[in-house]
Amino acid sequence: MHAMQTNSVSRFLEWVDSFLNFEKLPQKNIFWLDTMEYFCNELGNPQNRRTIHVAGSKGKGSVSAMLCQILESSGYKTGLYSSPHLKDFKERITRNRKFFSKKIYSKSAQELFDCVEKNRQDVEKKRAITWFELVTLYGFLCYRNAGTDWNVLEVGLGGRLDATNVCSPKVCVINSIELEHTEFLGDTEEKIAAEKGGIIKKGIPVVIAKQISAVTEVFKNVASEKEATLYLFDDYVKNLEYSLYTNKKGFPAMKVSFTSPLFEKTVKLDLKLCGTFQAENAALAAITAKIAEPSLKQKTIEKALNKVILPARFEVRSIKGTKNFLVTDGAHTVKSITGTVNTWHDFFGSQPSCLLFACAKDKDVFEIAKKFTGTFTHVILTRPGNTKACDTEKMTQAFSQAGISFTYEEDFSKAINDSVSYAKEHKMNLLVTGSFYLCALL
Repeated sequence: MHAMQTNSVSRFLEWVDSFLNFEKLPQKNIFWLDTMEYFCNELGNPQNRRTIHVAGSKGKGSVSAMLCQILESSGYKTGLYSSPHLKDFKERITRNRKFFSKKIYSKSAQELFDCVEKNRQDVEKKRAITWFELVTLYGFLCYRNAGTDWNVLEVGLGGRLDATNVCSPKVCVINSIELEHTEFLGDTEEKIAAEKGGIIKKGIPVVIAKQISAVTEVFKNVASEKEATLYLFDDYVKNLEYSLYTNKKGFPAMKVSFTSPLFEKTVKLDLKLCGTFQAENAALAAITAKIAEPSLKQKTIEKALNKVILPARFEVRSIKGTKNFLVTDGAHTVKSITGTVNTWHDFFGSQPSCLLFACAKDKDVFEIAKKFTGTFTHVILTRPGNTKACDTEKMTQAFSQAGISFTYEEDFSKAINDSVSYAKEHKMNLLVTGSFYLCALL
Protein backbone atom coordinates (compact mmCIF):
# COMPACT_ATOMS: atom_id res chain seq x y z
CA MET A 1 0.00 0.00 0.00
CA HIS A 2 1.64 3.22 -1.14
CA ALA A 3 -0.90 5.66 0.23
CA MET A 4 -3.60 5.55 2.82
CA GLN A 5 -6.84 7.46 3.00
CA THR A 6 -7.25 9.03 6.42
CA ASN A 7 -11.04 8.56 6.53
CA SER A 8 -11.03 4.98 7.74
CA VAL A 9 -9.58 3.14 10.73
CA SER A 10 -10.34 -0.07 8.81
CA ARG A 11 -7.85 0.98 6.09
CA PHE A 12 -5.26 1.60 8.80
CA LEU A 13 -5.97 -1.84 10.28
CA GLU A 14 -5.49 -3.52 6.89
CA TRP A 15 -2.02 -1.99 6.81
CA VAL A 16 -1.16 -2.81 10.44
CA ASP A 17 -2.38 -6.40 10.00
CA SER A 18 0.35 -6.98 7.42
CA PHE A 19 2.94 -6.85 10.23
CA LEU A 20 3.96 -9.63 12.63
CA ASN A 21 1.19 -10.08 15.20
CA PHE A 22 2.36 -11.75 18.42
CA GLU A 23 -1.19 -11.87 19.82
CA LYS A 24 -2.24 -14.17 16.98
CA LEU A 25 1.06 -15.99 16.34
CA PRO A 26 3.20 -16.14 19.49
CA GLN A 27 6.93 -16.31 18.74
CA LYS A 28 10.05 -16.24 20.84
CA ASN A 29 12.81 -13.64 20.66
CA ILE A 30 10.81 -10.93 18.93
CA PHE A 31 10.84 -8.44 21.80
CA TRP A 32 13.11 -5.41 21.87
CA LEU A 33 12.77 -1.67 22.36
CA ASP A 34 15.07 -0.41 19.59
CA THR A 35 12.26 -0.12 17.03
CA MET A 36 9.98 1.69 19.47
CA GLU A 37 12.73 4.09 20.51
CA TYR A 38 13.62 4.80 16.88
CA PHE A 39 10.05 5.58 15.80
CA CYS A 40 9.26 7.56 18.98
CA ASN A 41 12.25 9.75 18.18
CA GLU A 42 11.16 10.13 14.53
CA LEU A 43 7.63 11.08 15.66
CA GLY A 44 8.80 13.72 18.16
CA ASN A 45 8.51 11.51 21.27
CA PRO A 46 4.71 11.38 21.66
CA GLN A 47 5.16 8.92 24.57
CA ASN A 48 6.44 11.67 26.87
CA ARG A 49 3.18 12.69 28.54
CA ARG A 50 2.11 12.36 32.19
CA THR A 51 1.66 8.62 32.51
CA ILE A 52 0.86 5.80 34.91
CA HIS A 53 2.35 2.50 33.71
CA VAL A 54 0.55 -0.69 34.81
CA ALA A 55 1.93 -4.27 34.69
CA GLY A 56 1.00 -7.58 36.34
CA SER A 57 -0.20 -11.09 35.57
CA LYS A 58 -3.79 -10.36 36.45
CA GLY A 59 -5.92 -7.35 37.31
CA LYS A 60 -3.89 -4.85 35.30
CA GLY A 61 -6.85 -4.12 33.01
CA SER A 62 -9.14 -3.47 35.96
CA VAL A 63 -6.60 -1.29 37.77
CA SER A 64 -5.90 0.67 34.57
CA ALA A 65 -9.61 1.35 34.00
CA MET A 66 -10.06 2.35 37.65
CA LEU A 67 -7.10 4.76 37.54
CA CYS A 68 -8.41 6.28 34.34
CA GLN A 69 -11.86 6.84 35.86
CA ILE A 70 -10.33 8.45 38.96
CA LEU A 71 -8.24 10.89 36.90
CA GLU A 72 -11.10 11.67 34.51
CA SER A 73 -13.51 12.25 37.43
CA SER A 74 -10.92 14.63 38.90
CA GLY A 75 -11.12 16.82 35.80
CA TYR A 76 -8.20 15.43 33.76
CA LYS A 77 -8.56 14.39 30.14
CA THR A 78 -7.23 10.84 30.40
CA GLY A 79 -6.09 8.40 27.73
CA LEU A 80 -6.37 4.66 28.37
CA TYR A 81 -4.27 2.11 26.49
CA SER A 82 -5.46 -1.47 27.09
CA SER A 83 -5.65 -4.88 25.48
CA PRO A 84 -7.09 -7.04 24.15
CA HIS A 85 -10.12 -5.42 22.54
CA LEU A 86 -13.39 -7.34 22.67
CA LYS A 87 -15.46 -6.02 19.77
CA ASP A 88 -13.84 -2.92 18.28
CA PHE A 89 -10.11 -2.30 17.77
CA LYS A 90 -10.54 1.30 19.01
CA GLU A 91 -11.30 -0.08 22.51
CA ARG A 92 -7.51 -0.29 22.92
CA ILE A 93 -7.03 3.47 22.51
CA THR A 94 -9.65 5.60 24.24
CA ARG A 95 -10.34 8.54 26.46
CA ASN A 96 -11.48 6.76 29.62
CA ARG A 97 -13.00 3.92 27.55
CA LYS A 98 -14.86 6.33 25.26
CA PHE A 99 -13.74 6.67 21.66
CA PHE A 100 -11.95 9.76 20.40
CA SER A 101 -13.29 11.56 17.34
CA LYS A 102 -12.76 10.02 13.89
CA LYS A 103 -10.48 12.97 13.15
CA ILE A 104 -8.07 12.01 15.98
CA TYR A 105 -7.88 8.36 14.88
CA SER A 106 -7.48 9.30 11.19
CA LYS A 107 -4.86 12.01 11.69
CA SER A 108 -2.80 9.72 13.94
CA ALA A 109 -3.07 6.84 11.47
CA GLN A 110 -1.76 9.02 8.63
CA GLU A 111 1.13 10.31 10.74
CA LEU A 112 2.19 6.80 11.70
CA PHE A 113 1.78 5.39 8.20
CA ASP A 114 3.86 8.17 6.63
CA CYS A 115 6.65 7.84 9.21
CA VAL A 116 6.85 4.03 9.12
CA GLU A 117 6.71 3.70 5.33
CA LYS A 118 9.42 6.35 4.95
CA ASN A 119 11.76 4.43 7.29
CA ARG A 120 10.50 0.88 6.85
CA GLN A 121 13.25 -0.54 4.65
CA ASP A 122 16.04 0.69 6.90
CA VAL A 123 14.34 -0.53 10.09
CA GLU A 124 13.41 -3.95 8.70
CA LYS A 125 17.01 -4.61 7.68
CA LYS A 126 17.66 -5.03 11.43
CA ARG A 127 14.38 -6.49 12.74
CA ALA A 128 10.79 -7.13 11.80
CA ILE A 129 8.35 -4.43 12.91
CA THR A 130 5.53 -5.92 14.99
CA TRP A 131 1.81 -5.25 15.09
CA PHE A 132 1.80 -4.37 18.80
CA GLU A 133 4.64 -1.89 18.37
CA LEU A 134 2.70 -0.05 15.67
CA VAL A 135 -0.54 -0.09 17.68
CA THR A 136 1.32 1.29 20.73
CA LEU A 137 2.87 4.07 18.63
CA TYR A 138 -0.59 4.77 17.23
CA GLY A 139 -1.92 5.11 20.77
CA PHE A 140 0.81 7.60 21.68
CA LEU A 141 -0.06 9.69 18.61
CA CYS A 142 -3.80 9.59 19.36
CA TYR A 143 -3.18 10.84 22.91
CA ARG A 144 -0.88 13.61 21.72
CA ASN A 145 -3.34 14.71 19.03
CA ALA A 146 -6.21 14.60 21.54
CA GLY A 147 -4.18 16.64 24.07
CA THR A 148 -4.64 14.29 27.03
CA ASP A 149 -3.53 15.47 30.49
CA TRP A 150 -2.75 11.95 31.72
CA ASN A 151 -2.33 8.55 30.09
CA VAL A 152 -2.75 5.17 31.75
CA LEU A 153 -0.82 2.50 29.85
CA GLU A 154 -1.46 -1.19 30.40
CA VAL A 155 1.52 -3.41 29.57
CA GLY A 156 0.83 -5.93 26.79
CA LEU A 157 3.14 -8.79 27.81
CA GLY A 158 5.77 -8.90 30.53
CA GLY A 159 7.17 -5.43 31.06
CA ARG A 160 10.91 -5.06 30.48
CA LEU A 161 10.73 -5.39 26.69
CA ASP A 162 7.06 -4.57 26.18
CA ALA A 163 6.43 -1.85 23.57
CA THR A 164 4.84 0.40 26.23
CA ASN A 165 8.10 0.48 28.20
CA VAL A 166 9.43 3.49 26.30
CA CYS A 167 7.14 5.77 28.33
CA SER A 168 8.35 8.10 31.09
CA PRO A 169 5.83 7.49 33.87
CA LYS A 170 5.11 9.54 36.98
CA VAL A 171 4.40 6.27 38.80
CA CYS A 172 4.48 2.54 37.95
CA VAL A 173 2.16 -0.07 39.43
CA ILE A 174 2.63 -3.84 39.32
CA ASN A 175 -0.35 -6.04 40.11
CA SER A 176 -0.12 -9.63 41.36
CA ILE A 177 2.28 -12.04 39.66
CA GLU A 178 1.64 -15.66 38.78
CA LEU A 179 2.89 -18.21 36.26
CA GLU A 180 1.78 -17.14 32.78
CA HIS A 181 3.35 -16.97 29.33
CA THR A 182 6.17 -19.04 30.83
CA GLU A 183 7.65 -19.78 27.40
CA PHE A 184 8.38 -16.08 26.99
CA LEU A 185 8.70 -14.69 30.53
CA GLY A 186 10.34 -17.51 32.51
CA ASP A 187 9.22 -20.64 34.34
CA THR A 188 9.13 -19.32 37.92
CA GLU A 189 7.21 -16.49 39.55
CA GLU A 190 10.53 -14.83 40.42
CA LYS A 191 11.67 -14.86 36.75
CA ILE A 192 8.32 -13.45 35.66
CA ALA A 193 8.58 -10.79 38.38
CA ALA A 194 12.01 -9.80 37.04
CA GLU A 195 10.44 -9.25 33.60
CA LYS A 196 7.47 -7.30 35.01
CA GLY A 197 9.85 -5.35 37.26
CA GLY A 198 11.55 -4.12 34.09
CA ILE A 199 9.03 -1.25 34.02
CA ILE A 200 10.56 0.19 37.22
CA LYS A 201 12.47 3.33 36.23
CA LYS A 202 15.26 5.25 37.94
CA GLY A 203 13.81 7.46 40.67
CA ILE A 204 10.16 6.78 39.70
CA PRO A 205 7.80 5.59 42.50
CA VAL A 206 6.46 2.05 42.10
CA VAL A 207 3.38 0.56 43.78
CA ILE A 208 3.36 -3.20 44.29
CA ALA A 209 0.21 -5.29 44.84
CA LYS A 210 0.03 -8.20 47.30
CA GLN A 211 2.60 -10.82 46.28
CA ILE A 212 4.23 -13.95 47.61
CA SER A 213 7.34 -13.02 49.60
CA ALA A 214 9.83 -14.27 46.96
CA VAL A 215 8.24 -11.98 44.34
CA THR A 216 8.21 -9.01 46.73
CA GLU A 217 11.95 -9.55 47.28
CA VAL A 218 12.56 -9.35 43.52
CA PHE A 219 10.75 -6.00 43.36
CA LYS A 220 12.53 -4.69 46.45
CA ASN A 221 15.88 -5.45 44.83
CA VAL A 222 14.98 -3.85 41.49
CA ALA A 223 13.56 -0.75 43.22
CA SER A 224 16.72 -0.46 45.32
CA GLU A 225 18.96 -0.71 42.22
CA LYS A 226 16.87 1.93 40.43
CA GLU A 227 16.59 4.17 43.51
CA ALA A 228 12.80 4.04 43.09
CA THR A 229 10.54 4.63 46.10
CA LEU A 230 8.65 1.39 46.78
CA TYR A 231 5.05 1.40 48.00
CA LEU A 232 3.99 -2.08 49.16
CA PHE A 233 0.24 -2.82 49.24
CA ASP A 234 0.32 -4.24 52.78
CA ASP A 235 2.00 -1.07 54.08
CA TYR A 236 -0.52 1.29 52.49
CA VAL A 237 -3.78 -0.69 52.61
CA LYS A 238 -4.95 -1.74 56.07
CA ASN A 239 -8.18 -3.30 57.40
CA LEU A 240 -9.45 -4.22 53.92
CA GLU A 241 -12.99 -5.57 54.21
CA TYR A 242 -15.56 -6.41 51.58
CA SER A 243 -19.01 -7.96 51.38
CA LEU A 244 -21.10 -9.03 48.41
CA TYR A 245 -24.76 -8.08 48.30
CA THR A 246 -27.66 -7.84 45.87
CA ASN A 247 -28.49 -4.32 44.74
CA LYS A 248 -31.99 -2.97 44.04
CA LYS A 249 -31.92 -4.32 40.48
CA GLY A 250 -31.09 -7.82 41.72
CA PHE A 251 -27.49 -7.63 40.48
CA PRO A 252 -24.39 -8.47 42.53
CA ALA A 253 -22.51 -5.51 44.00
CA MET A 254 -19.83 -5.15 46.65
CA LYS A 255 -19.18 -2.90 49.62
CA VAL A 256 -15.47 -2.32 50.32
CA SER A 257 -13.66 -0.39 53.03
CA PHE A 258 -10.01 0.11 53.99
CA THR A 259 -7.74 2.55 55.78
CA SER A 260 -4.47 3.96 54.48
CA PRO A 261 -1.86 6.44 55.71
CA LEU A 262 -2.46 8.24 52.38
CA PHE A 263 -6.07 9.06 53.33
CA GLU A 264 -7.39 10.86 56.42
CA LYS A 265 -10.61 8.86 56.73
CA THR A 266 -11.63 5.25 56.04
CA VAL A 267 -12.13 4.76 52.29
CA LYS A 268 -15.65 3.42 51.68
CA LEU A 269 -16.70 2.04 48.30
CA ASP A 270 -19.85 0.57 46.80
CA LEU A 271 -18.51 -1.20 43.71
CA LYS A 272 -20.45 -2.52 40.74
CA LEU A 273 -17.52 -4.92 40.31
CA CYS A 274 -17.40 -8.08 42.39
CA GLY A 275 -14.83 -10.41 43.94
CA THR A 276 -11.95 -10.31 46.40
CA PHE A 277 -9.58 -9.43 43.58
CA GLN A 278 -11.67 -6.37 42.64
CA ALA A 279 -11.63 -5.15 46.26
CA GLU A 280 -7.83 -5.36 46.14
CA ASN A 281 -7.69 -3.80 42.67
CA ALA A 282 -9.81 -0.85 43.83
CA ALA A 283 -7.60 -0.27 46.86
CA LEU A 284 -4.48 -0.54 44.68
CA ALA A 285 -5.91 1.97 42.18
CA ALA A 286 -6.87 4.39 44.98
CA ILE A 287 -3.41 4.48 46.56
CA THR A 288 -1.67 4.64 43.17
CA ALA A 289 -3.80 7.59 42.09
CA LYS A 290 -3.04 9.41 45.34
CA ILE A 291 0.71 8.80 44.91
CA ALA A 292 0.59 9.95 41.28
CA GLU A 293 -1.46 13.08 42.05
CA PRO A 294 -1.52 13.88 45.80
CA SER A 295 -4.07 16.70 45.29
CA LEU A 296 -6.84 14.21 44.38
CA LYS A 297 -9.78 14.33 46.80
CA GLN A 298 -10.84 11.17 48.63
CA LYS A 299 -14.53 11.70 47.86
CA THR A 300 -13.78 12.01 44.13
CA ILE A 301 -11.72 8.81 44.20
CA GLU A 302 -14.53 6.95 45.99
CA LYS A 303 -17.23 8.17 43.58
CA ALA A 304 -15.05 7.35 40.56
CA LEU A 305 -14.40 3.77 41.68
CA ASN A 306 -18.11 3.24 42.33
CA LYS A 307 -18.83 4.08 38.66
CA VAL A 308 -16.49 1.55 37.07
CA ILE A 309 -18.07 -1.22 35.01
CA LEU A 310 -15.78 -3.47 33.00
CA PRO A 311 -16.66 -5.74 30.10
CA ALA A 312 -15.95 -9.44 30.78
CA ARG A 313 -14.74 -8.91 34.36
CA PHE A 314 -17.47 -10.78 36.22
CA GLU A 315 -19.88 -8.78 34.05
CA VAL A 316 -23.45 -9.72 34.93
CA ARG A 317 -26.33 -9.54 32.45
CA SER A 318 -29.88 -10.87 32.50
CA ILE A 319 -30.72 -13.83 30.28
CA LYS A 320 -33.63 -12.46 28.23
CA GLY A 321 -37.01 -13.75 29.22
CA THR A 322 -35.76 -15.24 32.51
CA LYS A 323 -34.84 -14.19 36.04
CA ASN A 324 -31.43 -15.79 35.58
CA PHE A 325 -28.04 -14.28 34.90
CA LEU A 326 -25.33 -14.61 32.26
CA VAL A 327 -21.89 -13.79 33.68
CA THR A 328 -18.89 -13.22 31.39
CA ASP A 329 -15.40 -13.23 32.87
CA GLY A 330 -12.17 -13.23 30.86
CA ALA A 331 -10.22 -14.98 33.65
CA HIS A 332 -7.58 -17.27 32.11
CA THR A 333 -5.03 -18.03 34.83
CA VAL A 334 -5.31 -20.39 37.80
CA LYS A 335 -5.45 -17.51 40.29
CA SER A 336 -8.00 -15.46 38.35
CA ILE A 337 -10.24 -18.50 37.69
CA THR A 338 -10.08 -19.27 41.44
CA GLY A 339 -11.29 -15.73 42.13
CA THR A 340 -14.08 -16.04 39.58
CA VAL A 341 -15.34 -19.36 40.99
CA ASN A 342 -15.17 -18.02 44.58
CA THR A 343 -17.20 -14.95 43.57
CA TRP A 344 -19.69 -17.22 41.80
CA HIS A 345 -20.11 -19.23 45.03
CA ASP A 346 -20.43 -16.05 47.11
CA PHE A 347 -23.29 -14.80 44.98
CA PHE A 348 -25.06 -17.86 43.56
CA GLY A 349 -24.25 -20.39 46.28
CA SER A 350 -24.92 -23.97 45.22
CA GLN A 351 -27.75 -23.22 42.76
CA PRO A 352 -27.69 -25.54 39.70
CA SER A 353 -25.74 -23.67 37.03
CA CYS A 354 -24.05 -23.91 33.61
CA LEU A 355 -20.48 -23.31 32.47
CA LEU A 356 -19.21 -22.50 28.99
CA PHE A 357 -15.40 -22.68 28.92
CA ALA A 358 -12.62 -22.26 26.37
CA CYS A 359 -8.97 -21.30 26.68
CA ALA A 360 -5.88 -20.68 24.59
CA LYS A 361 -3.38 -23.53 24.32
CA ASP A 362 -0.73 -21.88 26.53
CA LYS A 363 -2.94 -21.89 29.65
CA ASP A 364 -2.49 -24.23 32.64
CA VAL A 365 -5.77 -25.97 31.87
CA PHE A 366 -5.14 -29.03 34.08
CA GLU A 367 -4.94 -26.81 37.18
CA ILE A 368 -7.75 -24.54 35.93
CA ALA A 369 -10.15 -27.46 35.34
CA LYS A 370 -9.81 -28.59 38.97
CA LYS A 371 -11.25 -25.24 40.11
CA PHE A 372 -14.64 -26.06 38.52
CA THR A 373 -15.07 -29.46 40.20
CA GLY A 374 -18.46 -29.82 41.87
CA THR A 375 -19.71 -26.35 40.97
CA PHE A 376 -21.52 -26.64 37.62
CA THR A 377 -24.37 -28.95 36.69
CA HIS A 378 -23.91 -28.62 32.93
CA VAL A 379 -20.58 -27.93 31.21
CA ILE A 380 -19.85 -27.16 27.54
CA LEU A 381 -16.29 -26.84 26.24
CA THR A 382 -15.39 -25.11 22.99
CA ARG A 383 -12.67 -23.10 21.25
CA PRO A 384 -12.05 -19.41 22.15
CA GLY A 385 -13.04 -18.11 18.73
CA ASN A 386 -10.71 -17.99 15.72
CA THR A 387 -8.06 -15.62 17.10
CA LYS A 388 -6.25 -17.83 19.61
CA ALA A 389 -4.87 -21.34 19.07
CA CYS A 390 -6.51 -23.92 21.35
CA ASP A 391 -5.31 -27.39 22.33
CA THR A 392 -8.74 -29.03 22.48
CA GLU A 393 -7.32 -32.46 23.26
CA LYS A 394 -5.46 -31.14 26.31
CA MET A 395 -8.52 -29.15 27.43
CA THR A 396 -10.93 -32.11 27.24
CA GLN A 397 -8.36 -34.35 28.93
CA ALA A 398 -8.00 -31.83 31.77
CA PHE A 399 -11.74 -31.70 32.44
CA SER A 400 -11.99 -35.52 32.27
CA GLN A 401 -9.11 -35.84 34.73
CA ALA A 402 -10.86 -33.36 37.07
CA GLY A 403 -13.90 -35.68 37.06
CA ILE A 404 -16.16 -33.18 35.30
CA SER A 405 -18.70 -34.45 32.78
CA PHE A 406 -19.02 -32.16 29.75
CA THR A 407 -19.97 -31.92 26.11
CA TYR A 408 -17.48 -30.57 23.59
CA GLU A 409 -18.64 -28.38 20.70
CA GLU A 410 -16.07 -27.46 18.04
CA ASP A 411 -18.25 -24.67 16.63
CA PHE A 412 -17.95 -21.88 19.23
CA SER A 413 -21.00 -20.00 17.86
CA LYS A 414 -23.13 -23.12 18.31
CA ALA A 415 -21.60 -23.69 21.77
CA ILE A 416 -22.68 -20.18 22.81
CA ASN A 417 -26.22 -20.66 21.49
CA ASP A 418 -26.49 -24.12 23.06
CA SER A 419 -25.30 -22.96 26.49
CA VAL A 420 -27.66 -19.94 26.56
CA SER A 421 -30.59 -22.11 25.38
CA TYR A 422 -29.82 -24.74 28.03
CA ALA A 423 -29.63 -22.12 30.78
CA LYS A 424 -32.94 -20.62 29.65
CA GLU A 425 -34.72 -23.96 29.39
CA HIS A 426 -33.49 -25.22 32.77
CA LYS A 427 -33.75 -21.84 34.53
CA MET A 428 -30.07 -21.76 35.43
CA ASN A 429 -27.39 -19.08 35.66
CA LEU A 430 -24.58 -19.32 33.09
CA LEU A 431 -20.87 -18.51 33.49
CA VAL A 432 -18.77 -17.95 30.36
CA THR A 433 -15.05 -17.85 31.15
CA GLY A 434 -11.50 -18.89 30.24
CA SER A 435 -10.85 -16.36 27.50
CA PHE A 436 -11.58 -12.71 26.72
CA TYR A 437 -11.92 -13.76 23.09
CA LEU A 438 -14.76 -16.16 23.97
CA CYS A 439 -16.48 -13.50 26.11
CA ALA A 440 -16.25 -11.04 23.22
CA LEU A 441 -18.48 -13.28 21.12
CA LEU A 442 -21.47 -12.89 23.46
